[in-house]
Amino acid sequence: MRMDSINSIKSHKQFRPANSFTACGREHTYDSPHSCTPSPFDRRSRWYPLEMSDLQKSFAKSKLAKFPPEAPMPDSMSYSEDAWEDGSSTSSLSSTGTMVPSPTRQLFARTGRRQSSQTSLTWTDFFDQELFLPEDVDNFHIVHHVYLTPPTESGPLFVMHHGAGSSGLSFATCAEEIRKILPKAGILSLDARSHGRTLVTTLDSKTGDNAPSTAAAAQTESSGQVELDLSLETLSRDLVHVIYQTQTRMGWEKLPDIILVGHSLGGAVITDVAMKGELGPKLLAYAVFDVVEGSAMDALQSMEKYLSTRPIRFPSLLSGIEWHTRSRTIRNTTSARASVPSLLYEESEPSDPSRPWVWRTNLSATKPFWENWFVGLSRKFIDARGGKLLLLAGTDRLDKELMIGQMQGKYQLQVFPEAGHFVHEDQPAKTAQILADFYRRNDRSALVLPPKVADMQASAAMKKGTGAPGGPTGHLR
Repeated sequence: MRMDSINSIKSHKQFRPANSFTACGREHTYDSPHSCTPSPFDRRSRWYPLEMSDLQKSFAKSKLAKFPPEAPMPDSMSYSEDAWEDGSSTSSLSSTGTMVPSPTRQLFARTGRRQSSQTSLTWTDFFDQELFLPEDVDNFHIVHHVYLTPPTESGPLFVMHHGAGSSGLSFATCAEEIRKILPKAGILSLDARSHGRTLVTTLDSKTGDNAPSTAAAAQTESSGQVELDLSLETLSRDLVHVIYQTQTRMGWEKLPDIILVGHSLGGAVITDVAMKGELGPKLLAYAVFDVVEGSAMDALQSMEKYLSTRPIRFPSLLSGIEWHTRSRTIRNTTSARASVPSLLYEESEPSDPSRPWVWRTNLSATKPFWENWFVGLSRKFIDARGGKLLLLAGTDRLDKELMIGQMQGKYQLQVFPEAGHFVHEDQPAKTAQILADFYRRNDRSALVLPPKVADMQASAAMKKGTGAPGGPTGHLR
């Protein structure tokens, strides 16, 4: 091509350099600095490709013909099943960590293998056995339900209490991780009354079902024959009763060393039990997860609004699991698959046949007890006997009393900023490691006490051959 032809093409008004773009009414090249970088969110700075000349089109076609029909996807852009499964531990560090998707938007929907990864897991994947512990008290018949992996030899027993609206399977993945670190440790995780498979009926309507399902327990209680009682005093009494009943059922001569662990409402319950001292010297320590009196009382003001925004019904159990992961209520897919099935049940005669799955626990009905759960929690946490651990999802949750206690070294504070409210479900491995280290620091059997001064003096005297003063070989003055 002659030089004068090229010059004439360059002067054509439709020609632009290949590395140029138009923004803010001006032309820029990617090589040159400019102050008006185009933003994808600003319509005024959006740029569009100009119309190509016939010569440019023919040149582009000749170049594109040399490429394969479809460019391969780089490895960094492919998604593996493991990456999706473990995404909860890293996703909160990205910008999406601040997003709370609407239940109607499929923001994180994926097709293919992900569907199989969302199937539910059973309790047998995490615990050795389940126990149903019947009890008659105050004109009520209660069948307490617990998940149990017994301790071996002289191992400790971690006793777990879940939060409001949750269940004993909330600690399933954490329990599995604890056993990896402490193989001799036992785990006892209960369903509180009106949660999971724990059943409450009147003595008059007592049935022979001593192993109720979640649906049977929920439908029996929804009949209105039993008045809901989730006061802190009642839940604390239930926890102590379950521990001693488990000892009787398992035939333990004495209780193993106990570490109480409670999340949210469960943290208030185990703190109350520790404060009352009903487990005696067998209680080594207690750990509270993501609940502080000050922030909890503040959050109660918006609790009703939150409950009104979450779905009331689900078309399937799978959709319930997906809602928990996509809304980032639970940021660990495996934990959601284990714990969510115990939070829902399928109605036998649903009002909406297209969405038969509903919540096991009516959290709105628990409103009369909300303030009772958390008043005085910080003071009791500081004053109760035993080792203390507070695990939070953010330091902003500390109130004044706990800040002072932390500066005085009265308890151990651990923060998981990458986790949500369900810290033990979002980060089960890290939580288990913290609990294992917490137990080791408070394990009395590992303590080696120095000998008493009197014993040391007696031993020294015996070595000299003089015997203990006043002893059979001693010399009387």
